[in-house]
Amino acid sequence: MRPKERTKTAQSDLFRLKLANVIDLRHELCRLGERIHWQGLVDQFGPLYAEQGRPGVPIRLMAGLHYLKHVFGLSDEVVVKSWVENPYWQYFCGEEYFQHCLPIDPSQMTRFRTRLGAEGCEKLLELTITAGLATQAVKPTSFTQVTVDTTVQEKAIAFPTDGRLYHKGRVWLVRLAKLSGIELRQSYRRKGKQALFMQQRYAAARQMRRARRELKRSKVYLGRVYRDIQRQLPQQAAAVQERLAEPMARVARLLAQQRQDKHKLYSLHAPEVECIAKGKAHKKYEFGIKVSLAVTQRDNFIVGALALPGNPYDGHTLPAALHQVQRLTGTKPERCFVDRGYRGHGIDDISVHIAGQRRGLGLTRALRRALKRRNAIEPIIGHTKHDGLMGRNYLKGASGDAINAILAAAGHNLRIILRKLRLSWLFFWRALLRDLRQNFPAVTAA
Repeated sequence: MRPKERTKTAQSDLFRLKLANVIDLRHELCRLGERIHWQGLVDQFGPLYAEQGRPGVPIRLMAGLHYLKHVFGLSDEVVVKSWVENPYWQYFCGEEYFQHCLPIDPSQMTRFRTRLGAEGCEKLLELTITAGLATQAVKPTSFTQVTVDTTVQEKAIAFPTDGRLYHKGRVWLVRLAKLSGIELRQSYRRKGKQALFMQQRYAAARQMRRARRELKRSKVYLGRVYRDIQRQLPQQAAAVQERLAEPMARVARLLAQQRQDKHKLYSLHAPEVECIAKGKAHKKYEFGIKVSLAVTQRDNFIVGALALPGNPYDGHTLPAALHQVQRLTGTKPERCFVDRGYRGHGIDDISVHIAGQRRGLGLTRALRRALKRRNAIEPIIGHTKHDGLMGRNYLKGASGDAINAILAAAGHNLRIILRKLRLSWLFFWRALLRDLRQNFPAVTAA
């Protein structure tokens, strides 16, 4: 059922104090909450709820919890527990009185993200851009010049090795067979663990011939369990066959893939994971999904975040990234600064400047400085990973990759706005104290 938003009343409660009378309204979170257009979220997300049923949680509360989660880099469980202890967080989420119990179950945040999808999360990112304009953290003229670059959003998986994948696939099938009532000839529980242990020891000792032998043994154990279940599956109920269809398909894909194949399976619980090589000396391969970020050239404000499944060529992703910038900001970029990986982009209506450009028509001194300024996007990517949640994505599926990238960008923008509000209030008090010292030197000296 569509949630009923809380409305603040002028009448006070006899036994409770309003948050506005307890906290400091000059706090940056309080000032930020007043500059976010929450009603726009209510109008857009309201139709996503059913007409009948249990009343939903207020949309401002759910959106505010997601903002706080990505601003401070917390998990769903931690942000919900911290919300109860922090009156400023409660005021930011629209509460009028201090609450002493958990607002929601942490699992409700997952269902809310699923209901919104990537398009709904773009609305959350758009509101941060609007709030940035309201707080003067970003200027409207900054949207005409953007910097675009790609990075890898790593998935929360262990480093994939064939031996570990074979072992996990066998354990997965044995557990599902037991839950489904399928009698296996042999589970290889002890033998499979021993084969994985010996394979890792031989590999560490550089005894690769013995390591390959133990790896082949692990694959044989997995294949035997897979074929045993496959023989008995036609006699099982339809519900059991449906439950085992996807795990059996993933294990079959794992058994069939070879070392030189492309689009391999790197994780059984996250088959969408891709192996991406970005040319880093300290990390040759990263396992996740490629993400495109568009940042304003002047204010380091993220105005576009796009998940790119399939590991496409960077130059082919530039039109979609610039279209998203225009959709979120309402301004078509005039200049775009990229690195050499975007050569062959094929864009004619926007001036695209590639790093390393030394000569050409219109390459002025200001443009050279702007090309050097392009490198500022690298620390921004680092902040979204270190301070935010783009460094390790725990959300499920390909939709979780897109949602996490967009919300991480929104968290980065809110951190810039909060810093702007915090420093602006500090500068105000410093200027006031300086004026007092100049006008009333005797009073301030006393």
